[in-house]
Amino acid sequence: MKIIEIKAKEIFTKTKLGADWVVNPYAGCGHQCLYCYAKFMAKWRPVEYGKWGTWVEAKVNGPELVQKKSVKGEVFMSSICDAYQPVEKELKLTRRILENMDKNVKLSILTKSDLVLRDIDILKKFYKIEVGLTINSFIGKAKELFEPKAPATAKRLVVLQKLKEQEIATYAFVSPIIPGLIDLPDIINKTKNLVDYYWFEFLNLRGAGKDFAEVLKKEFPASYKIVSSAALYQEFIDQTTNLINSFNIKIRGIVKH
Repeated sequence: MKIIEIKAKEIFTKTKLGADWVVNPYAGCGHQCLYCYAKFMAKWRPVEYGKWGTWVEAKVNGPELVQKKSVKGEVFMSSICDAYQPVEKELKLTRRILENMDKNVKLSILTKSDLVLRDIDILKKFYKIEVGLTINSFIGKAKELFEPKAPATAKRLVVLQKLKEQEIATYAFVSPIIPGLIDLPDIINKTKNLVDYYWFEFLNLRGAGKDFAEVLKKEFPASYKIVSSAALYQEFIDQTTNLINSFNIKIRGIVKH
């Protein structure tokens, strides 16, 4: 993993991702999820950086920037990285940003990593905070291909349990929903007592990119056949949406792209 230290001009960025502001301690992510929608960022980076997933920009002045500015509204962490990706274990950039952030902001964190548990002491200082875990059913070949460096779903479920025990609000971001690869009833049954609400997101094949589409087509042709057909995919989305709505759970949103 190539780490590029940079100094950012701002740390709070306006967003439309269900919040008012987004904070990205990093740009890029070491989880190397093949479907990552943030890979479009690579086109604005030097070619010598290399392939998305092999480099990370670390905003080393982030803690200073967040200390100097207070914002009104909800803050989301993060949109073009996972704030608790592997490099965070040593750099502790996310932790230092949280230490310096105004504890009166409404903060929402989304991650795939159990490393977030390290910072429970800081999280509990925020007046209003929630932590979401991206949950899916990838195991075996699908996990190796699509989320090679991200913690397993079982670990993410443990995170939700421990956060709940600490009385920190939690949510599940069920994504990406792919025909034949995601077992929604199983996910919901395993999480319904661990989260306060849900987000659901269907796969955005175009956003996932050509490399993902080629792998999906080769390794899971039945899934690819559905998501690559407008009619078949819409039928799947409609049926799955009805299934989701049949559960007695709180749903914040269903993202269909």
